[in-house]
Amino acid sequence: MCQLRSPETPRPPARRGRLATAHGVIETPTFMPVGTQGTVKAVSPAELRDLRAQIILGNTYHLFVRPGLDVMRGFGGLHEFMRWDGPILTDSGGYQVFSLAKIRRITEEGVHFQNHLDGTPTFIGPETAMEIQSVLGSDIHMAFDECPPYPCEYDYAARSLDLTLRWAQRCRDWAAAHPNSETTGRPQLRFGIVQGATFADLREKAARALAAMDWDGYAVGGVSVGEPENEMMLAVERSEPFLPADRPRYAMGLGTPPQMVEMVARGIDLFDCVLPTRIARNGTAFTAAGTLNLRNSVYIKDQSPIEEGCQCPACREFSRGYLRHLLKAEEILGLRLVTLHNLHFYLHLMERVRAELEAGTFQTFRERFVAGYRVQQAAASLPGGGPPPEDSPDSVA
Repeated sequence: MCQLRSPETPRPPARRGRLATAHGVIETPTFMPVGTQGTVKAVSPAELRDLRAQIILGNTYHLFVRPGLDVMRGFGGLHEFMRWDGPILTDSGGYQVFSLAKIRRITEEGVHFQNHLDGTPTFIGPETAMEIQSVLGSDIHMAFDECPPYPCEYDYAARSLDLTLRWAQRCRDWAAAHPNSETTGRPQLRFGIVQGATFADLREKAARALAAMDWDGYAVGGVSVGEPENEMMLAVERSEPFLPADRPRYAMGLGTPPQMVEMVARGIDLFDCVLPTRIARNGTAFTAAGTLNLRNSVYIKDQSPIEEGCQCPACREFSRGYLRHLLKAEEILGLRLVTLHNLHFYLHLMERVRAELEAGTFQTFRERFVAGYRVQQAAASLPGGGPPPEDSPDSVA
């Protein structure tokens, strides 16, 4: 077991790493495009490879209810089913169960609920979640957890955390008995999830307990669930000092570009977020200076690309004016091109972060990027600036 730092010890700088999985080595920090239902929306596996995506995320709950485990077994797992040959991380389904709060019943055994497709009574518990992920054949499994809402009372958060830790031990026991995927026969990495809501002592308790279980990696969960950004950052700062320094760390469901850069500065290695694909479908594109709502009339005759110098398929070939036309005409090509641009932006940002870390210039880059992004985005939100549509991440990419 590796040594843990005291919380009084200054936080180490952002780090550069390599994570070996059964389907390849992942250079970190990195962003994982979200492929909730076995596809990153509007993007093919070949296009993801061209964008230099290293790893994608699949959703345990959604793939469990459709197409189901019989289909996954028949195809030999998710990699073969969707024809993606790189690493895959699957979440545990805990967040989706959280989103089904009105139709769920949480017990010590697990969670009973009606699935969102046809209302069929459904159950997922720690062992079920691990079995589903074993059948999917993902390279990284997440432990089953309860994601408490924001805000919540301390007593609720404490009871929820205790349940999550008991579930985590059951997941760990299951993983010890089943080291390899049922469908691929390959070894799988297992990550524990730090919960604890907004309470520092609960975050510490969770991180210490999970570290003692000796997981392959650790996630900070219960973030991006409606809390202010400062609470999001604090959730990581209150967890990270108690996690093993030699294991990867994953901030679940994050975030905007400056949030990811700030999380890298706090020692996070892996990110996923639905924002790049979701807001693309609203016609909003990411740039280094903030977002652009390409539906705005100011772009009707604009012959420039979304962002000068960008090498994504949209910027190499097409203008803002043409993209606006496609979006207003509700042509599928428009949302596909903006989706490709946004994914490229996120993936390229992480490539830039890795390069800055290797050069020892990350802190300077961090300060300039975050300040520039936020100043420009604030200006874009003024009257007449054409703010992008309001949208926040949830369980469907």
